[in-house]
Amino acid sequence: MVSPSLKRYAWLSIAAALTTIVLKVAAWWMTGSVGLLSDALESGVNLAGAVMALAMLSLAALPPDDNHSHGHGKAEYFASGFEGMLILAAAVGIAVTAVQRLLQPQPLEQIGIGLVVSVVASVINLLTARVLLAAGRENRSITLEADAHHLMTDVWTSAGVIVGVGAVALTGWLWLDPLLALLVASNIVWTGWQLVRRSASGLMDEALPVDQQAAVVAVLERHRAGGIDFHALRTRQAGARCFVTVHILVPGVWSVQRAHDLAEEIEAEIRSCLPHASVLTHLEPLEDPVSAHDIELDRPPPGQ
Repeated sequence: MVSPSLKRYAWLSIAAALTTIVLKVAAWWMTGSVGLLSDALESGVNLAGAVMALAMLSLAALPPDDNHSHGHGKAEYFASGFEGMLILAAAVGIAVTAVQRLLQPQPLEQIGIGLVVSVVASVINLLTARVLLAAGRENRSITLEADAHHLMTDVWTSAGVIVGVGAVALTGWLWLDPLLALLVASNIVWTGWQLVRRSASGLMDEALPVDQQAAVVAVLERHRAGGIDFHALRTRQAGARCFVTVHILVPGVWSVQRAHDLAEEIEAEIRSCLPHASVLTHLEPLEDPVSAHDIELDRPPPGQ
């Protein structure tokens, strides 16, 4: 479950997006730069993504219920996927505008003022992105991390546009401005695609990263020396939470209490490696051939 306190970061992102939209539209209006216009459009995408993030963080913060016994954590993937789609749409709009300006160049006006305004907007995005990224990593929120990475992309994009507009002012080559806008669009496409891909992976119950899977296997391997075995290890990520299931094979002569104590010990060790994990173990007798009937659930060890 996502902490309700995370919603304040979404409100911060909304405030930053509104502020930068006003600043960048003003910079575009003063200069006529299509590069600065592309920057303003991306900030509009930031606003839409931040509003969606607020809605999905609110949903993800709801406790489990009868219809959602595993919680609502996957709602965060809808936010990052939605933002990715908006980014791709904005990239198309930017590219169309840039091509038109390449075919029909127009002089830029009040370049100095426009660049100052754009720099101020970029600083706001940079500071907001750092706050969101730190909060996202601390709370394992893909929504906040996606928003932060998008804002950082906006920062680097703005830097490129500022360089392009400055180059036009120095050289008089009007084609540099729309060319930079096309490069901006290409960068936005990549960011959008990454967000969509990561969101789809989460919705498809993709396994945990290799290093986290390896940590779980290391815990299980340590207990193998005690005469037990394991198979059917499965992992998945769901927003801020992750899930680990594994079958533990113990000698059939063990008492239920002894096997249960071992399972509890293994679960605790796995949770110590993955603090946000929900761990489920299933006990089976080591000598019973029936225990091998679910061997098809096994997967190659991480990295192989």
